[in-house]
Amino acid sequence: MRVFEPIAYLEWIAGRPDAATHDLGSSDLRSPSPDRGVVPPVLADRSDPTDGTVESLLADVYDHPESGVHVTAGATHANWLVGATCLSRADESAEPRVLVESPGYEPHAATPRGLGGRVERFERPAGRLDPDTVDEALTPDTELVVCTNRHNPTGRLADRGTLRAVAERVADVDATLLVDEVYAPYGTNAGTGPFGGVTAAGLPNTVVAGSLTKFFGLGGLRVGWVLGEASTVERMERVGWHLPVVAGPSRALARRALAHREALSARAHERVAENHALLSAFLDDRSDLSGTVHEGCPFALLAHEAADGDRVARRAWDESVLVVPGRFFDRPGAVRVSLGLAPEEMERALSAFGTALDAL
Repeated sequence: MRVFEPIAYLEWIAGRPDAATHDLGSSDLRSPSPDRGVVPPVLADRSDPTDGTVESLLADVYDHPESGVHVTAGATHANWLVGATCLSRADESAEPRVLVESPGYEPHAATPRGLGGRVERFERPAGRLDPDTVDEALTPDTELVVCTNRHNPTGRLADRGTLRAVAERVADVDATLLVDEVYAPYGTNAGTGPFGGVTAAGLPNTVVAGSLTKFFGLGGLRVGWVLGEASTVERMERVGWHLPVVAGPSRALARRALAHREALSARAHERVAENHALLSAFLDDRSDLSGTVHEGCPFALLAHEAADGDRVARRAWDESVLVVPGRFFDRPGAVRVSLGLAPEEMERALSAFGTALDAL
């Protein structure tokens, strides 16, 4: 039976970033909102491309056939569409099986469950993606396997070789691997992949989801995408007719952002590097916290020596600091701390968070 139950994390986080004085909960590299109009300030003085669609620009970024690109209203829409497409191919009398990583982002399990999937979990200890662990969890009735890269919530990055090994095992049972890559470009130095990150695009039986929200900080546009084999994308487009399409103004601004991706990426990598250094130094100075700030990542899952994640989050909120309880990511003993805003704001936020921790 398909039942879309409430998603506890999204209900909890709604409104909190705006209400907090210090936001260590939002992981997107957001910019100030426009004072008036609809154009984000970071795009206001940039020119529009003379040709190309959002699809063709993304195909160029990923070195992927344009026929295998589908534009969505953000990554949430992309992930829903992948789930609906994959589960709709299952026998109507069957309950299709979906494997989702743990710890993990709650909607990645809630959405396929609402679509009628039987959701089971595979472990990513300390965020490590292990092909053998996935292989052991796979069964012939598995339709979909879901993971993130960078891993949400730990920030650990899997390389292309690891992703390929997972994809090949998933393909062996004729299932689909969905890799949510919204955090893939995060790093202190740009690599050779899309926006300087690692991608699973082009691997067998694999679809990847991305968006302009996290790395580019353009969440207001609500523009995301799915890349996969042309036949898979064609099926998604048919399912997609049941849903709204991306608005024309968002498409136009997405084209502008993608046309200036090198400059915007350089700006984002600079912020990631500064915030990564701030979070790493903060953890090094706190003997009461444990965890790992992975190389090139400005967010991490951290545990306090004497308090669980909810207690830490409540105490932080007393200081008007937002951190996210780890129970929303299957780790109730920890909190996710994210540095997405300007470094000077994040420095003040970490200082206030330290004051909250000192009072535990």
